[in-house]
Amino acid sequence: MTIQQATELTHAAMLGLGVYRPERVVTNDEICEVLDSNDEWIQSRSGIKTRRFAGPDETLIAMASTAAERALAASGVSADQLGCIIVATSTHPEHTPASAPQVATRLGSTTAAFDVSAGCAGFCHALNLASSMVRSGAEKYVLVIGVEQLSRFMDPTDRGTAFIFADGAGAVVVGPAEATGIGPTAWGSDGSQAHVINQSPSCLGAHADTPVVQMEGTAVFRWAPFAMAEVAHEALRAAGVTVDDLDAFIPHQANLRITQTLSRNIKLPESVAVATDIVDSGNTSAASVPLAMEAMLRSGEAKAGDLALLIAFGAGLSFAGQVVTLPPHE
Repeated sequence: MTIQQATELTHAAMLGLGVYRPERVVTNDEICEVLDSNDEWIQSRSGIKTRRFAGPDETLIAMASTAAERALAASGVSADQLGCIIVATSTHPEHTPASAPQVATRLGSTTAAFDVSAGCAGFCHALNLASSMVRSGAEKYVLVIGVEQLSRFMDPTDRGTAFIFADGAGAVVVGPAEATGIGPTAWGSDGSQAHVINQSPSCLGAHADTPVVQMEGTAVFRWAPFAMAEVAHEALRAAGVTVDDLDAFIPHQANLRITQTLSRNIKLPESVAVATDIVDSGNTSAASVPLAMEAMLRSGEAKAGDLALLIAFGAGLSFAGQVVTLPPHE
């Protein structure tokens, strides 16, 4: 008896994009009502002017579900056609059950669903998994969601994190295409720097305090713009394209200075549009790449079908990047 297996490889692409941005806009001045800082200092260090915090009804599950519904609408795919749902998040408040099955139920789906925890690189990790599933023939349509509610896990007096992190969700439907729309992924990790971005206290032992995100910002700044330049070139080589072929560069929205330094290190030509959603949305971790993608498409800085380089990096330390064609958005 021979076990049957799908053997015909196909091309995979993002077929539709949807996002959810919380209603509440939080200015630097509001952050500084508690934080010992000011608007000028925050903008000079990070580029951030505003960010969004979710309200009581804007739960992580609700934000993810709304972004997913919009991605499905943009792609013309229904929830009952999905073969898998992958949610990338670090802020689902429960270790178990995962958020993805709950999102699936909200969508009216009983498909396989699971969470991926790769920090701010989670969306690009999940996109690689989804692309591999579609290309191999294992699944026809896979829904990828990046969602975070970091405002629930912050110390508002921490000058290293309180003004940086924010909330939101972004989702894409990955499915078969006539040409490759998601290139090979350049990814990896460096667990020796696990301490650089973490939560404290840990879940070990009895703690009454809610864990909060902590980050050694200087260490991240010294690492990301230089190490990620190599990852970017690896992703470009794997896809068989050069920086001159790109229409857009969409890095994880960690810090505007990191984005600017990374762009210079990659030697991007001026013709390539660079995502700067960090200015209005803050750092939304696993949600930042799809949110930045949507912002560029909405503003006209990029359009569906354009060639873009995605790069993401964060806790782990984990990183991933791929060349993609941009999808239609809802």
